[in-house]
Amino acid sequence: MPAIDMTLTELRLYLGRNPKPDDFDMFWEQALEELHTVDSQLEMVESSFSVPDVACYDIYFTGVRNARIHAQYLRPKRARSPHPAVLQFHGYKGSAGDWSEKLVYTSLGYSVIAMDCRGQGGRSEDSGRVRGTTYRGHIIRGLEDAPDNLLYRQIYLDTVQLAHLVMAFPEVDSHRIGVMGWSQGGALAVVCAALEPRIRRCAAVYPFLSDYRRAWEMDLGGCLEEIVPFFRNHDPQHIREAEIFTRLGYIDIQHLAPRIRGRVMWGMGLMDTVCPPSTQFAAYNKITAEKRLELFPDFGHESLPGMSDKILQFMCGL
Repeated sequence: MPAIDMTLTELRLYLGRNPKPDDFDMFWEQALEELHTVDSQLEMVESSFSVPDVACYDIYFTGVRNARIHAQYLRPKRARSPHPAVLQFHGYKGSAGDWSEKLVYTSLGYSVIAMDCRGQGGRSEDSGRVRGTTYRGHIIRGLEDAPDNLLYRQIYLDTVQLAHLVMAFPEVDSHRIGVMGWSQGGALAVVCAALEPRIRRCAAVYPFLSDYRRAWEMDLGGCLEEIVPFFRNHDPQHIREAEIFTRLGYIDIQHLAPRIRGRVMWGMGLMDTVCPPSTQFAAYNKITAEKRLELFPDFGHESLPGMSDKILQFMCGL
């Protein structure tokens, strides 16, 4: 089998390199407490996209730090109420995508909600003011400020807030919610399932945002397009290396993974140089809930044949 990483035997035992801050659990409990104080100011606007038997809406809500967040909402008109819902999260720098991509789930009688991450390719705002550089991306945004100003903290909370809003919709069964995504979207699915334990199913494909130190040590690219320039420009002798990776630990999904209670299906290519297998196994191996791993030995960070079909069948169990 081709290899860019550890052997599969080693991967199945690997538990990560990036440090976990001592106050990690308190950090996220306080973050959730802040979220509970936010007035969502939910707005639902009928979309210009229209197809028979499906009601399509642009929804907007106010997230933490007063950012206005956008999502697409598709509700099957003839489905039983309450019915299941699937939350979808997109890849890094992207957007919620085309409405038509969600219709396979509405055909099953499921509502679908696809969120635009704040400050990326969709309509959601990035309202946060932070000290320090924002050069090259979102992982390092807020890294030189207080930990609760890390941008991904706010994005992670957006996923939870969206889940809470959807669970309150009268047509949705709050006990039959699934989350899914690829790359950054896979990471956000993991986070949402971790911070909202009522999530019943989580489908994550080669998640991003895990085990930053290991990714940096492997020097394959991926998140290094942000971390390496950060060191070169702001800590060229790595005097603060331990501090920086510890701070990144607050937004490392491997440390949230043990909180997941719903069932998990995880897709992974063993030739992935963007999200190397070891960084993914660092999180996957910490999941204590029921889980299933779909491995593609010859594939990297790309389309995985049949994976979307597997996710669809997995979500049919909601």
